[in-house]
Amino acid sequence: MPLKTKHFVIFITIIGFISCNQGINSPRSITGKRINITDSIASVDSIDQFITPYREHIEEVLDAQLAYNPTNLSKNDGKLNSSIGNLMADITYEQSNPIFNKRTGNNIDFVLLNHGGIRAAMSKGKVSRRTAYEIMPFKNETYVLELSAEKVKELISFLAEKQTAHPISKQLQIILNRDSSVKSSTINGKPIEDNRTYFVATSDFLATGGDHMNFFKNPIQTIDINYLLRNELIDYFEKVDTIKASTDNRFIKK
Repeated sequence: MPLKTKHFVIFITIIGFISCNQGINSPRSITGKRINITDSIASVDSIDQFITPYREHIEEVLDAQLAYNPTNLSKNDGKLNSSIGNLMADITYEQSNPIFNKRTGNNIDFVLLNHGGIRAAMSKGKVSRRTAYEIMPFKNETYVLELSAEKVKELISFLAEKQTAHPISKQLQIILNRDSSVKSSTINGKPIEDNRTYFVATSDFLATGGDHMNFFKNPIQTIDINYLLRNELIDYFEKVDTIKASTDNRFIKK
């Protein structure tokens, strides 16, 4: 092919390509409207028939009884600690510590969760997977943070100042004076030691300073044990027959 002819063919090809691109239609505007899903919208039988077996199976799994709860548990049945909060913190410790110990050779010193993270009371009677989803609907992971003694003291000062029933496990005990100052604080029955660090289990949300718990920021190290808090509840419910929980003296004012 002569050179001039070759150049002409290339030129025509490029012009054609550009023309095609310019000819592509694009929307000038997009509009929409809100359609409320109500009983007025007729169901589609074929879709219902397809979904129903799966829905019934999920409902059966969620509602199958795992344990029995002999009394109503609420996050508001105590001033500085609550029955359901104590239960959640103690379950988190019991379920998390064996995993943490196996992976690191260390033990968790105590657990701290948050009062606002408890989304439902626990009624007397049947305990199921649905119970766990109602109490803890979020997909929060359990993190273990290594904190300095100074950070742990900040944690205790925060709890003393807020005087909210944030769930703490029984390994931590805080006693306040009548003026709300800290009378004593112990971990596993011992005063806080300045020359050591402590391993505190909490949620991934709190681990980044959520709910104003800034003492969790910049820990010495963070260990994700790959265990959802909700799944810890479910696994605990599956292995016990009867739930035992109450308010106690882990955080009190004298």
